[in-house]
Formats: sequence, C-alpha cells, structure tokens
Amino acid sequence: MSAPTAAQAMAAAAARLRAAGVPDPARDARLLLAHAASVDAARITLIAPEEIAPEIAERFEHLIALRAIRVPVSHLVGQRAFYGRDFKVSADVLDPRPETETLIELALADPFERVLDLGVGSGCILVTLLAERGEARGVGVDMSEAACLQASANAVLHQVAGRAEILQSDWFEAVEGRFDLIVSNPPYLAAEEMAQVAPELARHEPAMALTDGADGLSAYRVIAGQAQGYLTAAGHVMVEIGWQQGDAVQQIFRDAGWGRVTLAQDLDGRARVITASDPA
Repeated sequence: MSAPTAAQAMAAAAARLRAAGVPDPARDARLLLAHAASVDAARITLIAPEEIAPEIAERFEHLIALRAIRVPVSHLVGQRAFYGRDFKVSADVLDPRPETETLIELALADPFERVLDLGVGSGCILVTLLAERGEARGVGVDMSEAACLQASANAVLHQVAGRAEILQSDWFEAVEGRFDLIVSNPPYLAAEEMAQVAPELARHEPAMALTDGADGLSAYRVIAGQAQGYLTAAGHVMVEIGWQQGDAVQQIFRDAGWGRVTLAQDLDGRARVITASDPA
C-alpha cells in the first residue's frame, strides 16, 4: 500500500481536528504539515500531490495529536507572526495577538525616543516599536523571569537588543527614569471570565498574563496611579483593553487625574486601546 499524499494527509488531519473542536482545522493542518516537512506554508500546494516520507508523516502525526488536545499551533511551531515579524513564543508568555497591532499603529503615529513596556511578555510590543523606530530605546518589565528571557531572545532575534533593557519587575518597581511613551497589554480578563476562555488559552498560556484574579481592572489602576511619575512632560500612556472595558478604564484614568483620555477601536470595531496624557 502506497503512502498517502500530502493532500490526503492534510484532509485526514483536518477531519481529526474538526472532530476535536479545533477552530479552522484546515489551516492548522496545512501549517503543521509545512512545519513537519520544513517547507514554507505557501509552498504546501506544490507538494500536495506527492507522497509523504515516513519521517515527515511521523512528525505530522505527533503535531496533529498535540493540536487535537488544543496545544496552540504557535507552541508547536515555536513562533507567531506579529506586525510582519516572527516572534519566538512558548507556554511562558502570551501569544502575540492581531488586535494588539492596533496599539502598535497608534504608538507609531507620534514620535518617541524612550519607551517603557509594562508586562513585556514575548517582547512583541517593545521589540516591534524599537524595530520600527531605529533611534528609539526602550525598557521592558515583567514579573515572570521566563517571560523576560523570552523577550530578551526576541530582542536579539530582531536586532534591537542593544537598545532594549529587559528587567524583572512588579510593574514600576524596578523602573527608573522618564519615558515619552508607556505601553502595556496587561492581564485584563476578570476571574469569572476565565471559565469561558478557549482551551488554548486556559491550558497553555500563563494565567498571570490573562487575568488579575479579580475584576480585570487592577493593572489599569496601578498604571493610572503611577505612570505620571515616569513620563516626560509631553509623554503619554497607551494600554490595550478588553472590548467591553472602554468606559471603565477611561473612568479609572480620569479619576486618577489624567486630563486627556481617548478610546480607539481595532479593525473589528471593538474598543481596544486607551490613550492617556496630561496627568495631574
């Protein structure tokens, strides 16, 4: 009996993933076969008619088995695309999300020389901003030592390590100096929301990056209450929020004395980024 072709293997894998409740199973099957075969995903159609070598079939089977139990594709291939760059990821950090690119676009709309990223995680925000602004320097902080190591590795990968300082810190605890821009994608899920999150998040991403274990607003209270001590006179803060948190987070910043607070939506029209400036 001949070995299955790549097309047949992908179809069978997609059916298996669909039965396991995996969203977009055909895409995942294609990406994982490309990884198993060490080819670019865009070239999969070229090898579709060909029989799969036994060693590739074995690797593919292993990857599909893990994906069926909802291990994220990014963890299986070791990276996730964000703003045109591939970032190394692991179970120690939150996967970069497409909606976070809204924060990047807004941040790049104004000049900055020094940027602080609170809760740096994979480093996708800080590293992207430094890569896009060749003269800028930045600091990224995270409570997780493993996240700091991951961010440092991505800074090296994208050749900004000489302009990025990564520190283990509980928010502003280890931060010194002032910044033109402070950014953060903090844990914003309320504790009660964790029961509804996808298995990929609940089982395979760090809980401390997803939720504060309370009402989902704790980080914004810290940032709104302390960021003014770390900003330059014309500096501003940008934070990503949950799509239902727009009013609450704006009020937190206003109550903390910030004179200008605005809300921006992502490409899906959902509340996504709060910008605050002119602190009291």
